[in-house]
Amino acid sequence: MATFSNIIRLVPLQLEDLPPHPALELSVEQKRQRKISGVREDHVQNTSPQETTQRVNESETEDLDDNGRSSIGSFIKVILDSAVVFIDKTMPSTFKASSEKPFMPAKSRVQLLRRDISAQAISTVDWLGSRIPRHPPAKLTSEAWFARRSRHANQQAENTANFSEFDYGLRVDHCQHEGEYTPDVFDTHKVLEWTVPQASIEQEANFADYKDVSMSILVITAKTGSEEFIVVQLPVEIGSVQGAFYSNGRNLKEGSSALKRKKPIRGIYTSIERDAKGWLPMWAQKMAVPGAIAKDVDFVMKWIREKRKAKTT
Repeated sequence: MATFSNIIRLVPLQLEDLPPHPALELSVEQKRQRKISGVREDHVQNTSPQETTQRVNESETEDLDDNGRSSIGSFIKVILDSAVVFIDKTMPSTFKASSEKPFMPAKSRVQLLRRDISAQAISTVDWLGSRIPRHPPAKLTSEAWFARRSRHANQQAENTANFSEFDYGLRVDHCQHEGEYTPDVFDTHKVLEWTVPQASIEQEANFADYKDVSMSILVITAKTGSEEFIVVQLPVEIGSVQGAFYSNGRNLKEGSSALKRKKPIRGIYTSIERDAKGWLPMWAQKMAVPGAIAKDVDFVMKWIREKRKAKTT
């Protein structure tokens, strides 16, 4: 039976699942104290940091602190490794093609794929014994995954793009650029990022396969080769973080426009994108119809075309 990652899931990460960060420690400590005081948490079981560390050590997992939390380097590498396995092994063997559609201005046709995972299958996830230990959610639900896949000529030409253009649009400043080319995104807000020196991260976690790594809550990007990169987006429960904006309701008073002051409907979204010389698959687990992720190809190609025009004028 295939094993399921405890990281590449729709269940949002909790703050205590993340590497230590000064902006998170107060919220994490307050939650820990509530557990000690007997306040019910939204988990199937309450396991102390010591118990979590012991459980993980039994699985020969290292790089956890005394509270069972991963270092920043190990955390990033586990997620990138899990994403690569998902792309290279899980998707080709488990997703089924559903349709193929053209989306102009891209020359490439976009193939749509799907996979449904039952709650019973999700119940086999080893939440605590994995390399990044997580408490299991109170209720396990089924997951619907959708995917898109398209091929593009590696050229700076009409209706296609070369690797550098895709890299700039999809990996570099990912959230900002995604907000620029996606019509439904009206704002992006960086909550916090980990400013660990690149050399320190790479040495700490043996990053031989990854370069130009960056991480914010929670988008992780990296180059996986001279002409290949990966982008991973995971949901995080950040309502108690002071630097949050929409998740904790600050936008209701501080939003700069009527649109930004509206109460948002919370969405949960997990995605993995990879580009290897014009090969653009995306595995997205989200509450949306498959056609929505297919249209992203159209949005990116139009955005790249406009960027080209801006350079020549």
